[in-house]
Amino acid sequence: MSASRPAEATARLSLRTLLRAPAAMRPRLDPRGLRIGIVHLGVGAFHRAHQAVFTEDAGDGWGICGVSQRSRTVIDQLAPQDGLYTVLTRSASEVDARVIGAVRELRFADASRIADPAVRVVTLTVTEKGYRHDPATGRLRLHNKGIQADLAGGAPRTVVGQLARALAARMDADAGPLAVVSCDNLAHNGRMLAGLVGEFVAALREERLAEWIAAQVSFPSTVVDRIVPATTLGDLAEARRLIGLYDFGAVVTEPFKQWVIEDEFPAGRPAWEQAGALLTADVTPYEVIKLRMLNGSHSALAYLGALAGCETIAEAMARFGEVPRRLMSDDVLPTVDVPGRFDIAAYQQQLLDRFANPALRHRTVQVAMDGSQKLPQRLLPTVRARRAAGAEPRWAALAVAAWMRWVCVAPELDDPMADRLRAAVAGASPEQVVDRLLAIPEIFGADLREDAVVRDLLVDDLQRITVSVEGAV
Repeated sequence: MSASRPAEATARLSLRTLLRAPAAMRPRLDPRGLRIGIVHLGVGAFHRAHQAVFTEDAGDGWGICGVSQRSRTVIDQLAPQDGLYTVLTRSASEVDARVIGAVRELRFADASRIADPAVRVVTLTVTEKGYRHDPATGRLRLHNKGIQADLAGGAPRTVVGQLARALAARMDADAGPLAVVSCDNLAHNGRMLAGLVGEFVAALREERLAEWIAAQVSFPSTVVDRIVPATTLGDLAEARRLIGLYDFGAVVTEPFKQWVIEDEFPAGRPAWEQAGALLTADVTPYEVIKLRMLNGSHSALAYLGALAGCETIAEAMARFGEVPRRLMSDDVLPTVDVPGRFDIAAYQQQLLDRFANPALRHRTVQVAMDGSQKLPQRLLPTVRARRAAGAEPRWAALAVAAWMRWVCVAPELDDPMADRLRAAVAGASPEQVVDRLLAIPEIFGADLREDAVVRDLLVDDLQRITVSVEGAV
């Protein structure tokens, strides 16, 4: 439904109101005919604009039970709407609105549906920090308060604890095999999630459960890509105008979407390839390219842009567009293996065009969140790969230095390690900031702390950024 067809809202989006609306406004599959076969943990905006869309477009009748992990907000938005919501897809010149009906059930902090034999796939989008792991090593933080509480018993609140308990219930119910699919921006996300669940189960000393998981549960790795900025009141007003109904769960995204999935599903899956997903035996080359080129450049723009007072990524791109261009060409490209028939030059240009899309209004401070969890996935592998080749990672170092400055000056540092980071940089000179942050092993490991070339690059960049917080780098 295009922006050229405004309508007056008179009621809230729901199955009752939608089924009386014109056929063009309805989901592509009748929601009443969908059977829940997927449980999704973390039913936020990204899932609703990505995996739920792929699942509906697969066209084979799979429904989703969405579990909200940390807040009832999504439940309050979608439950009165029977799980329905609008996806606004914005290009630079137009807006398309469509209603998605794939989410058929909503729960808060309750993953018990995983024990249902009808459920054959679990997917997750809980952000990097939701895994309660050490980003530098990929190991579970067994001394994390949430993990400790989950190990002690009671209703689990961490995603790893919820998964382990739900898998135990599935085993006891003899509900059959299952695929657990991480859709977060983590290297080897499936392998890593399998390791975290395994560590949790080992800490419980549940040998029978460990054996059952090894025999019955797969953890396919994936690569996901779609820019989904936070929804604003203006976005909700636009959705209301376009569909003629009030919708408090609308999400905004771009035309581009990508999903690369390792095809390891012991109990079956939706025909996601019919919706454009790529099923493969190994996602690694796609994962490395995406994390280092897209996510690394995104973070570079976010920190430089936020320091310069740019509200959106598009504004940051207009000012610092040379940085992601050079980061991708000079630092990332020499470190990646390009799959056959993959046009890396076209992909790079596509990324630059997406960053520059002014219609999305993706806020720099949103992308800048959780830097301690993101840098080890997005930028530091490039730094290490360039150093291993004897080269200087000049543009990747600039991005890391921009994060260091953001740690020093952000009005509100939204990061699970915020208190520790702020304590480390308090009253410090640029040289001290670099040394103290490099000394945090959970972020930088032990190797980068000892690399004099990396340290010198960071000090030089941080000094230049500090002289001009407005971002004249």
